[in-house]
Amino acid sequence: MSTATETKTLQLKMIINGEAVDSVTGERQDVKDPATGEVVASIPKGNREDAKRAVDAAEAAFATWSETGAEEREKLLFKAHDLIHEHSDELALLLCHEQGKPVSEASTELEHFLHGLNFYAGLATKLRGSQVPLPNFPNKAAYGLVLKRPIGVCVGISPWNFPVTLTGTKIGPALAAGNTIVIKPAGSTPCTVARIVELINQVIPKGVCNIVLGPGGTVGEELISNPKVRRVAFTGASDTGKHIMEVAGRDFKRVTLELGGSDPMIVCDDADLDRAATMASVGRFYNCGQACLAIKRLYVFESVADQFIEKLISKVKKLKVGEGTAKDTRIGPLHTDAQRQEVQEQVEDAVKNGGKVLIGGKQVSGFKTTHFYEPTLLENVPHDARIVQEECFGPALPIFRVKDIDQAIEMANQSIYGLGSSVWTRDLAKANKAAFKLQAGVTWVNSLHYGYDELPFGGVKQSGIGREHGPEAIEYYFEPKSVVFAGLM
Repeated sequence: MSTATETKTLQLKMIINGEAVDSVTGERQDVKDPATGEVVASIPKGNREDAKRAVDAAEAAFATWSETGAEEREKLLFKAHDLIHEHSDELALLLCHEQGKPVSEASTELEHFLHGLNFYAGLATKLRGSQVPLPNFPNKAAYGLVLKRPIGVCVGISPWNFPVTLTGTKIGPALAAGNTIVIKPAGSTPCTVARIVELINQVIPKGVCNIVLGPGGTVGEELISNPKVRRVAFTGASDTGKHIMEVAGRDFKRVTLELGGSDPMIVCDDADLDRAATMASVGRFYNCGQACLAIKRLYVFESVADQFIEKLISKVKKLKVGEGTAKDTRIGPLHTDAQRQEVQEQVEDAVKNGGKVLIGGKQVSGFKTTHFYEPTLLENVPHDARIVQEECFGPALPIFRVKDIDQAIEMANQSIYGLGSSVWTRDLAKANKAAFKLQAGVTWVNSLHYGYDELPFGGVKQSGIGREHGPEAIEYYFEPKSVVFAGLM
């Protein structure tokens, strides 16, 4: 695999059993830059046979890796972390070109990945089982142990919006726990992840961490249905998550799903309005709004709404749209033209039904592709409009005026999603009520939406099942086993 930072010359391969390989058919496909339409790299177009090869390699490696001492796994993962860190600049530029996000955001994503890998590497030696006292057998002492055993072959399927970070949430805990893994990145953003897996394989034993490139309908289907796979971790759309759960459930695979979101942000009358407006701008328009954790609905107390909206508009006006390689770019292109069209249709639907565009609302021309869209704020949008009830995966934000915290929470909960949420207030009673009553996996108080590696992260309702991040995440990569000792005294 080429290590050049000139993305147009990259000829990528899959990594199976520690070797860089093409697909069994020899077919390849191009990855294009969303900002320019230019070819970033050529990648193998894998199929079911390639996926089977990767699973077989992972299964063969599991016997040794699962018995490798925790201290050795920790050491090897720390070495992988350091090696990837040495290539951070190269990887950030590659991520910018294949995904479209500004280089500064790509660098932040790499930092988040490295932090997570470091966290789970260190956690490998900190895991504990438990001893449980049991009722005595007749004239005998008895006690139980709960052992934590690695599950086996795991599969990690990551999306295109944060391909690096959301692959790291799968690789880190899987390998730290003693499992092996097969990674399947999104077809449009495989390059940086493939390069990272190549670097990891310079450090860890063959077959422990594999990557297969190719369509979800073939490669993905084989991975989630293969009987040798015991664990599937997926991040992506809710409809795809439902399909994965159905297929994987036939073999009782362990499944975690981190799916879509429509995160509400509540701004109370006692909030720090300047900071809240800044964070609303960042929280909605970071990565061009293409984030499951993005703020997608904004509820502001009526008494401060005019003041807050004025501050927010002034901040949005400063967001420069452009190619990710430009230093002053704050909003890059949407990942595909289809994505841009969907966001535009959601905005048009809102306006058609009475919504008012406060700023933005149009495609941005003058670039080499049609993927660019203005950062957009709307008001007077019906709560049953598409942009409210669907997940809006782009730079558009509807704003609603509410009378109090109770109305804000009631409206915020009127969604099929429940991933993140936030409340901005100096009032502990309001914050406490929001923390307990908002139907979401996470609630931030006076804080920006961010997935900390130290805290469990996941959603409720159609935002998913299970948790990533935190010590809790690694538990999904173990099978607890009870052992009873009796009559040993």
